[in-house]
This record gives sequence, structure tokens and C-alpha cells, in this order.
Amino acid sequence: MKADSTYHHGDLRAALVKAAAAEIERGDYETLSLRELAESLGVSRAAPYRHFADRRALLAAVAAQGFDELTAIHRKAIGKGKTPLARLTAAGRDYLAFAAERPQIFRLMFVSDLLVKGTAPPDPTLIRAAGESYIAFEELVASTLDHPDERAIKATAIAIMSSTYGFALLRMNDRLKPFMYGPLTQSDLVDAVLSLRVTAPPRSTGRKARGKA
Repeated sequence: MKADSTYHHGDLRAALVKAAAAEIERGDYETLSLRELAESLGVSRAAPYRHFADRRALLAAVAAQGFDELTAIHRKAIGKGKTPLARLTAAGRDYLAFAAERPQIFRLMFVSDLLVKGTAPPDPTLIRAAGESYIAFEELVASTLDHPDERAIKATAIAIMSSTYGFALLRMNDRLKPFMYGPLTQSDLVDAVLSLRVTAPPRSTGRKARGKA
């Protein structure tokens, strides 16, 4: 068995995040055990707690890494297409590929309660990573709009994300049945989802509707 001293500085932290991500994909984030991770890395049961206060903190680090990967996907899409729409479509395709290839990490990022305010505030690093990923996505969306004011960007981004996110969950939860897609292939379904065009809501006049606060 490796001694704890085998790992130096951030090595053990990085090793724990990597091992946790692999274990989550083999099973489920809800059953992840710090004790078992420590044993798999050949360190003492107490060693992980030098880097993570608890299991939730480790899960937050894994989720943050996932959002960093999505940010990279969005940034990479900038050079994938000649038009703003082509770049947004490329990002969407890679986003759906990420969800299909790493479904449990995707669930951890978007289905778990890590970003929900509960007994403790969400991890700051996770909040930053998730925010940066969404900002990069909004930039791709904004570039496709004729009038990219904040209202249009926010509404369009949420509408697009809802369709891709919903499709990703339907597919990974086996909710798409043969009678629903018929002769369509998985590639056909992805193309269909990414071909949906969202119309931004009309720009606000700045006046509230009569009788409403």
C-alpha cells in the first residue's frame, strides 16, 4: 500500500478528483465513498479530509471540473464554424456528446443539489465554474441574435438550453422509445434538436402592464 507521503502538494487532491470522477461514471455519485477512494489510492482513510471537508466538497470539485470542460467546449466551438449559428450548433453537438459519454458526471452537474441553497451555501469554486460555462454559452447565443440585448440573450439562452438539456436527459434515462422516433437514428435526433430555432421575445417597451406591479 502506498504511504500518504507518496502524494505531494496538490497531487493527492488531483488524484482524488480523478478517481472520484471515474468511480462516479462506473456507478453513481450518490454512492461515492471517500473511504473506498482512499483505499483505492493506497492512502489512509483520513488523508482525503486534508483536501476536502467532506464527501460533498469532493463531489463539488468533480462537478466544477465538468463545468470547466463545458467551458472549453464552448470556447472551442468559436473556431468550428464560419457563422455564429454554425458555432452555436457545434457547441450544442459537443454538449450532447459530453452528456452521452459521461452521463453520471452530467447528472452530478445538472441534477444533483450541489448548486441548490440548502443547509450550507454552494461551493464557491463550483459556482464560479458553472457561471463561467454559462457565460461562454450566452456569448455564443448572443452572436446569433440580430438584437442581442440582455433580455433577448437571457430568454434565448434558456430556451435553447432547455431543449438540449431535456433531450440529453430523455436519452440517458431511456425515455425515448422506438414508437417515438421510428426510423430516425440517434444522429437524426441530435440534428433535429439542434435545428430548432428560438425566436427571442420582443424587446420590452419599459412599461408595465396596467394593473400589474
